[in-house]
Amino acid sequence: MPEIIEASTGGLQVVIAIPKDSHPYIKEISAAPLRTDRKPHADPVRYASLVEVRVSGEGNSGPKTNASLIGSAVSQRLRYVKHTITEKGEWTKLDVEMHDERTGLTVTSHLDLSRAGPVLRSRSSVRNDSQDSRIIHQVSSLVVGGVTSNDKWWDTYEMWTAKNSWFREAQWQKNTLPELGLDDFGFGWLAPDIVESKAYHSLSNRSTFTTLGHLPMGMLRATDGSDLWLWQVENSGAWRSDIGDVGKSLYIATSGPDANDHDWRLKLQPGESYMSCWTAMVHLEGQVTTDDAFAALTTYRRSIIRPHPDHEHLPIIFNDYMNCLMGDPTEDKILALLEPVRKSGAEYFVIDAGWYADDSDWWYDVGEWEPSKKRFPSGFKKLLDTIRDAGLKPGLWIEPEVMGVNCKLADTLSSACFLQRDGNRIVESGRYHLDYRHPATRERMDKVIDRLVGEYGVGYFKFDYNIQHVLGTDIDCFSPGEGQAGHSSAYLAWVGAILDRYPDLVIENCSSGGMRMDYAMLSTHTLQSTSDQQDPVHYAVIAAAIPTAVLPEQGASWAYAQPDWSDEINALTVANSLLGRIHLSGRLDALSHTQLDLVYEGMNVYKGLRQYLRNATPFWPLGLPSWKDEWLALGMKCHENGMERVYMTVWRRGGDTSCRLPFDFWEGVSDAKVKLLYPSQFQAEGKWKEGSLHVTVPETTCARLFQLDAVL
Repeated sequence: MPEIIEASTGGLQVVIAIPKDSHPYIKEISAAPLRTDRKPHADPVRYASLVEVRVSGEGNSGPKTNASLIGSAVSQRLRYVKHTITEKGEWTKLDVEMHDERTGLTVTSHLDLSRAGPVLRSRSSVRNDSQDSRIIHQVSSLVVGGVTSNDKWWDTYEMWTAKNSWFREAQWQKNTLPELGLDDFGFGWLAPDIVESKAYHSLSNRSTFTTLGHLPMGMLRATDGSDLWLWQVENSGAWRSDIGDVGKSLYIATSGPDANDHDWRLKLQPGESYMSCWTAMVHLEGQVTTDDAFAALTTYRRSIIRPHPDHEHLPIIFNDYMNCLMGDPTEDKILALLEPVRKSGAEYFVIDAGWYADDSDWWYDVGEWEPSKKRFPSGFKKLLDTIRDAGLKPGLWIEPEVMGVNCKLADTLSSACFLQRDGNRIVESGRYHLDYRHPATRERMDKVIDRLVGEYGVGYFKFDYNIQHVLGTDIDCFSPGEGQAGHSSAYLAWVGAILDRYPDLVIENCSSGGMRMDYAMLSTHTLQSTSDQQDPVHYAVIAAAIPTAVLPEQGASWAYAQPDWSDEINALTVANSLLGRIHLSGRLDALSHTQLDLVYEGMNVYKGLRQYLRNATPFWPLGLPSWKDEWLALGMKCHENGMERVYMTVWRRGGDTSCRLPFDFWEGVSDAKVKLLYPSQFQAEGKWKEGSLHVTVPETTCARLFQLDAVL
């Protein structure tokens, strides 16, 4: 029997096996205390090493190919050296050091166990203790073998992933494992030594749009609800996530950039080190639901974000872009909006794209970030002072990582300030891409930010990013993937330094909506723009699903009422934003008094409930939303001073006019007080009956927000 290392908190226990003549591996991750009735697997170690490292010149050792994330020869040679367990704040930290004699690499697995719930946070470091340089091709963040709890995992587990594209963010889909190519391959009875195939299922992203295609997340769930694994990779650059069969079970493995997928190779000189990105994992056993897992992940996310006053107050943000000025602001247009925005109760007025350009064809000119005198003839500072005098904090849109090919500054900055390939600046969609590894880039943008904050009094920045860069850079690095990763890290450090200088400044993360919706970005940035979707009925699905990806206090959805929309649709677009952060927009200056009152009512309702959202956990009584669903529902559980309250938004987009929403978590609640919060004067009925909310609405596309208080 191998020796073991155990680390535990009140909510989680991790067991590491240390075989005498083999590599360490994770034997168990379980909600504490450790279950004793779980069936052991024939060989849970196999090729799932605690850390997977690949180096130049060495491939795999075993059936898995080196295209997968596990089974590398180096990792099979890693041997235990020592470990430490320390307590730090809300974390129990387990560090396990290993060494490979052949390459001289010392590898450490850093495992942080949360005291707040069943969440493990993992990353790995590699140090070159040899006398020669070593070229690294991969360093895993987390590897767990033996994750399935029965031998017929191909029939009893399902895989959930989240499609994420422009206008269609955070859309979860379920697949059986055979649909992903993971199945009973018939091995074992003729060749009992072969207990895994060459198959695996992988999700990967190599571009600067880190979440275009998929969110960096996955969920593996037993179909009977007895076992659930949910994870997120936290990297502002390339990432990869795998599942596959190993040792008559399944493994889960994650990493940041690697050589195969991302053109990433790193030369470590003697004494140099490298640290991989974080992966967070939730493991639940027993009769568990996806709601339980996302609640645990929500609590974890709150433990890693940068503290900010914004998350305490959740102010309402007006932004003039979406279904409003659409990148064409002028002095007169903004002044026309100012009074209805002030009356709405908004606390920020953000001027979006176009404020720096004399005409609407500004795409190729961005980069100077000087206000247009043509658009603002009375002076830009005077306009921002007028916004401030109205009781609103002014904000501005910026794309800090790009410079248009026609920008006058493009020829004055050194080429070393830009991402390059083969001696040429990379041009993508008419923009050069700045390289934040270079001090002149950071100094230039520091001056821009300091000027806009100091001279103009800007209190909010929307940092947008609208090009997809996949090539990396080949200057001042060993590989293009390394250069790209270096830029991404330097950019995040630059954003963090701004917030160090201006602690009350709000910095929004936007990337054509949600194309960089990862928790490396969100652990630094204050909040997240969730989509560029302009159709409120489609946006409802995004708004209902977004708490799977982003904290309620960080995830901002658009509310953009229009004068030619019906009252029901205008109420729906407001309702889309009420259980997260509000990006208020739309033609408020053109709305009738009745339409404005509908918007204002929504903002007042939000001000009454937002204090609870910062500690709330989401749930979905109809299951995770799907793009074509006729009924959608998103709830927020609130626990405050013994109070059990739920805020529930329901959307009807077709089908029956009545719907039952079960509250399985309210065991023993015989009754609940149900109140229609918004729109309070519209037709709707909400009744509590036999552990469920029964909702009836008119036969039209609509949304309603209810408040439910448990009668205990």
